[in-house]
Amino acid sequence: MYIDKRLIIIGAAGVLLIILLTLGGIFLFGRKKGAGASGGKTETTLSSGAELNQSRQNTLNLARDYISQGEYARALDLLDRLLIENSSDAEAREMRDLALRERSLHEADSSRASLDAAEEALRQAAARQAPPVVDAAAVAAALQTMSRTNQLSEEERQAQAEREAARVRQAEEERQRQEALAAERAQQEAERRAAAEAEEARRKAQEEEMARQSRELREKMQAVNDLVSQGKTLLAKDSFEEAKAVFEDARSRMPPGENRFEGQKLSEMADAWYDAYSRHRQDGSGADAAKQTGALAGEASVKDPSQAQPHYTMGKLYRDLYQWDNAVKEFKDAVRLEPNNYIYSFDLGRAYYQSRNFPEARQAFEAATHLKADFEPAWYNLGGTLRALGRTDDALKAYQKAVSVKPDYAVAHREIGRILVLKGDNRGAIESFNKALQYNPNDLAALRELGIAQNVTGNFSAAEASFNRALMGDSNDAQTNYNMAVVKISLGKGNEAVSFAQKAVDQASSNANYVYTLGLSHESAGNLDGAIRAYANAASLDPSYVKPRANLGNIYLANGFTDEALRYLSEAFKLEPANFEVNNNLGGVYARQENWTGSMEHYERALRAKPRDPTVLLNLSRAYVGAGKLDKARDTYKELLGIEKNNWDAAMELGKTYASLGDSGEAKKVLDDLLKRNPSYAQRSEVERILAGL
Repeated sequence: MYIDKRLIIIGAAGVLLIILLTLGGIFLFGRKKGAGASGGKTETTLSSGAELNQSRQNTLNLARDYISQGEYARALDLLDRLLIENSSDAEAREMRDLALRERSLHEADSSRASLDAAEEALRQAAARQAPPVVDAAAVAAALQTMSRTNQLSEEERQAQAEREAARVRQAEEERQRQEALAAERAQQEAERRAAAEAEEARRKAQEEEMARQSRELREKMQAVNDLVSQGKTLLAKDSFEEAKAVFEDARSRMPPGENRFEGQKLSEMADAWYDAYSRHRQDGSGADAAKQTGALAGEASVKDPSQAQPHYTMGKLYRDLYQWDNAVKEFKDAVRLEPNNYIYSFDLGRAYYQSRNFPEARQAFEAATHLKADFEPAWYNLGGTLRALGRTDDALKAYQKAVSVKPDYAVAHREIGRILVLKGDNRGAIESFNKALQYNPNDLAALRELGIAQNVTGNFSAAEASFNRALMGDSNDAQTNYNMAVVKISLGKGNEAVSFAQKAVDQASSNANYVYTLGLSHESAGNLDGAIRAYANAASLDPSYVKPRANLGNIYLANGFTDEALRYLSEAFKLEPANFEVNNNLGGVYARQENWTGSMEHYERALRAKPRDPTVLLNLSRAYVGAGKLDKARDTYKELLGIEKNNWDAAMELGKTYASLGDSGEAKKVLDDLLKRNPSYAQRSEVERILAGL
């Protein structure tokens, strides 16, 4: 970890120290350039009640901005901090509730897309089988369930949604925490190397400086060095009071007139106190360590305004206090005074990023990579900044550079996988997620996203294994249970899918997509009673959700409940007039009612959505026959047979249509060809009867 130094104008260093030690909390330091000839003066300002109120208002404004941009995790993090400080802050609490509601709605909408492939597979499987029979009692029970759900008061719905949003938020926060820890561990490893390099350079510079001094002065400097070293050792052991005494002894022995040397030693003391603060920021001693850090860094800047290190120390302190603007100022001063230090540019970039100034962050990270091309955290953070700027291809190159420097950089491999998913390269993404897991087998995020990519490529067994591993790490994660249910459906394991879908619903019962997937799972398992109840519930939870209404309509249609089928399919049609499946099944409902005009209209709409779909062509042909439009029926049957020449039912019906049109020659030709190519046709006797009458 590194420290930024901050110029602070002080009338007398001793006075500042007394003030700092007197105040009980952590306070912030603000710098203002003096107008004197030296240009090195600064003055210390303590945060007043007005400043604290302004900080709160700035935090609320930033949280509101995050909510408007869909950055719910960031907003909730800020609002939680305000509520920890003041649990009665009504405005912060109201904004937090808004963020939870918005996030819950967003997640329900966004999660639907991943289900399309599984639903299509289920529909195709169902089309190959005779539909199970639904009894009237099951229908009645499903409708009663839906009616009861619709009677829930808006207050009950809201309370339920908030509870579930809180659970989702907690799970997401834990996931993000684990991701952040993995990234932080990789970054800390690189920073430790950089810190060692910086400390060695500073030590050599001091040795060279001392070598130029007289023997007497060197001895005085060495005595101070020894005391500072002793104080740092005591601080590392958390012996705060002893360390203070030793540091005071060192300060009393500073050689007069050696401002540069004194500034360096004060800066070292500030660094040591910052390290102590980092270890104890959550307990009472952390506040004292922060005050000591600020006081010593400020004095160091006054003694030697050319030093970058005190600014870096103060920059880190501001960063840890989430004072991003102040952190940026300090890091900028450090870079200005020592432009070749890649760590200073790197931390400046991180502060810019946190303040959402992505263009400046990009420049800082690029400067860090230019100064040290093998510093992999700079490439990694540059990648994240470029993604925030919408430069996905450049971000990919930055992440790839990070793993070329550090091949076992697990979080960078994961980010490469995420970008490849966005670019549609799921196979490449799978390779990258596997590399991330090779170096960090416990990365649950990589496991979950690996499973999603495997599912998209159709490798359902591999996806099943990945989600299973992820659930071993967190068995209650609603999204992973949902994803596992989708995969189980694709694998034809309906009964197993039900248990995972039910667990997802148990975690988030107001998530309409999860409830819908439970319905799909029941349908896949042949339990239409359960499917109807789940679809009805999903439809009631989300008035704009087409799929559960379409599926209810399909089930009712397949089992002869045309009125119920028409009700749900009509609702779905109003929501999505161009939906293929809805129009195809509405065509079927109207055909059952012998409403051939309605049937033709919807089959034609379905055909516009999928112009060469054999099922729709067959259905439309039959609707034309029912409506007496035999010319259109003949042409549509021929179009279908041009696509599926072995569609025997279409061939027989085309022959019958020719016969009805009085074209016996074409009818005989089509039907003879049918029997010649398929002698065992199930309706052979019907074909022979027609031929006999020609």
